[in-house]
Amino acid sequence: MLSTLRADFRIIFERDPAARNLLEVLFCYPGLQALLFHRVAHWLHHIGIPFIPRLISHIARFLTGIEIHPGATIGQGVFIDHGMGVVIGETAIIGDYALIYQGVTLGGTGKESGKRHPTLGENVVVGAGAKVLGNLQIGNNVRIGAGSVVLRDVPSNCTVVGIPGRIVYRSGARVAPLEHNNLPDSEAEVIRALVDRIELLEQQIQALQNNQSASKIPVLVAATSPEGEISHNSQWCNLSDKAIQQYLDGAGI
Repeated sequence: MLSTLRADFRIIFERDPAARNLLEVLFCYPGLQALLFHRVAHWLHHIGIPFIPRLISHIARFLTGIEIHPGATIGQGVFIDHGMGVVIGETAIIGDYALIYQGVTLGGTGKESGKRHPTLGENVVVGAGAKVLGNLQIGNNVRIGAGSVVLRDVPSNCTVVGIPGRIVYRSGARVAPLEHNNLPDSEAEVIRALVDRIELLEQQIQALQNNQSASKIPVLVAATSPEGEISHNSQWCNLSDKAIQQYLDGAGI
């Protein structure tokens, strides 16, 4: 327990440049206060004490604006930054060193019994206002963008953005947890690809109108391979189609 509390304190100084001294962190950080209340409530809930754990949780909610059910399991070094409006359900599990911003909901999707809230791996970052709903498995080192709604499992080492959340892989690129301005925008990438395609089509039409030779006009038509697969004879097409296909494949994640 003591090592967990030390980790809860230490992570605040590592991730919040505004944290200046221990006294300020202890009395002015609602995320830490909510966790301290929860550690006690969870222990009482675990040993079977009735009513008291829920009362402690309710008092913590009144004082901090953060609602954590006593049954939730939270690892060490978890940092709830600001925290107002955070809701963590009864069967939620949060791995070590997760970073959770204000307005986050780790909730269920109905009245089903048993495990009905998400499980977050280690070093997960959940952006402000994000909703993770249902008995989902969120892998290690996952970053969930602000305002995203996650309804399906997410593998490790990737980023989720949008509504519904779409997985965007970032192979070979490590991004600091606090760099929320560096999140990819999959919708913007697809729109840009479609605009580029329209512009190229307009160029082809203009070229035809100017009676240019057909051999000089970029080819945009898809060709069918002997195996029946559709391929494109233009590098531009391949790149644009890849961005669009990745976007469509991620729909509903």
